[in-house]
Amino acid sequence: MLSIVIVNYNASPYLENCLRSIYSDSSVKTTTFEVIAVDNNSKDESVKMVREKFPDVRLIENERNEGFIRANNKGIMASKGTYILSLNNDTFVLPGALENLVNFMDCHPEAGGCGAKVLNGDGSIQHQCKRGFPTLSSAFFYFLHLHQLFPKSKLFGRYLMTYLDPEKISEVDSVSGSCLMVKRAVIKDVGIMDEDYTMYGDDLDWCYRIKKAGWKVYYVPDAEIIHYGGRGGSRVRPYRNIWEFHRSMIIFYKKHYARNHMALLSWCVYGGILIKGVIDLAANFLRKEKVVGSKKPAGFSSNH
Repeated sequence: MLSIVIVNYNASPYLENCLRSIYSDSSVKTTTFEVIAVDNNSKDESVKMVREKFPDVRLIENERNEGFIRANNKGIMASKGTYILSLNNDTFVLPGALENLVNFMDCHPEAGGCGAKVLNGDGSIQHQCKRGFPTLSSAFFYFLHLHQLFPKSKLFGRYLMTYLDPEKISEVDSVSGSCLMVKRAVIKDVGIMDEDYTMYGDDLDWCYRIKKAGWKVYYVPDAEIIHYGGRGGSRVRPYRNIWEFHRSMIIFYKKHYARNHMALLSWCVYGGILIKGVIDLAANFLRKEKVVGSKKPAGFSSNH
């Protein structure tokens, strides 16, 4: 059985689009599944829409906005499936994607987690769906955009793994949290998402713990979704979420890397992250369209 957990906050049109893509996929009907929507006290029509249009969805209504991670964990704890899929509400699941992910996990007992090929609205790939862990060097090369200049370089393209063939199944360090499937056995082994994070960094952290426990993580390109990126709630409070985005970097580094580096180097890393956060906040103050993280091209259509 597959459990699909979707967290929502004030994003009724995107949530409806996402749910419609799941229930309209004829292939997924061959798989026993449940959908759990966790609403973070939305003020729009989200709850009403789910009740009226998708009565089969298990709806959990939080009395306040608990953030993505806590809400997602609540959905995970309420789930019953052998596999749990954490799916963003601003996604559109293309036909066959869910069935292909389940079939992959069935055939690969060593896989603790996997993710789909994640596309922008214009059909281009979001390279965050197949990532290496952000070491100091890979993060440095990424922020200098050297992966764009030398996409086939294993050195400069390490973080987004731009050197991998996007059409081939690959073992990776991490997949995108917009579509992350894990086995229930993995959750029993490494636990649920770390609630020190609020809404960013959770996917990297979870995959890091999964791999550290001896499981493998895979990128599965014959499963495709569209991810509109940041429209599903993060742009409702852009400045707060820009801060949370950078805070997650500090949490990840402190949790997994700091003990192996000199204190002076760690403080330089923290300072660099804070400076980048201030720059991003200032840039967004001057920008009409607020962006958390990297900007995703193309827009939203109610048809997908």
